Amino acid sequence: MPSPLDPLVLDVPDPSLIVLVGAAGSGKSTFVARHFAPDEILSSDAFRALVSGDPANQAATKPAFGALHRAVVARLRSGRLTVIDATNVQPHARRALVARAAEAGVPVVAIVLELPPDVVLARNARRGGAAAVPEPAVLAQLDALSATLAADPALAWSGFTRVHHLRTPTQADAVVVRRVPSG
Repeated sequence: MPSPLDPLVLDVPDPSLIVLVGAAGSGKSTFVARHFAPDEILSSDAFRALVSGDPANQAATKPAFGALHRAVVARLRSGRLTVIDATNVQPHARRALVARAAEAGVPVVAIVLELPPDVVLARNARRGGAAAVPEPAVLAQLDALSATLAADPALAWSGFTRVHHLRTPTQADAVVVRRVPSG
């Protein structure tokens, strides 16, 4: 039996689409920065900044995601591993990404960061200022994630090749991402 300090190895096919799922403050950006190259990551915040000059501008969400999805399509068609750093707690957000991967014929992997709400809220509050997401929005994201997991406790979301579920900061910190050939 592995000890709590043993790394948790997450196999990700290369190429593939990696979809992070978790509320603001759950550590998605930190996780992807630790395990993936900057040119592999498509961040919703970065696309909001691209279209509006402000990564926190929620009014820019629709055009930002339009641009993000165009980038996803181009990258997957080129056979490049692509990581989506966004909350993806809503089923429609995940379905759209799964559809992009299916169109490109690449596997799609979910990495779910379901950390305790008190941890998520404290991390979000530590961001401070404009970088912090309003607490009611974070609570709504946590509720949406809980509803998703309650509706599908086996995490057998349609279209996902693999689903990796991380529930504690220690578990998320112990992850080792291993790339395996796609196919």
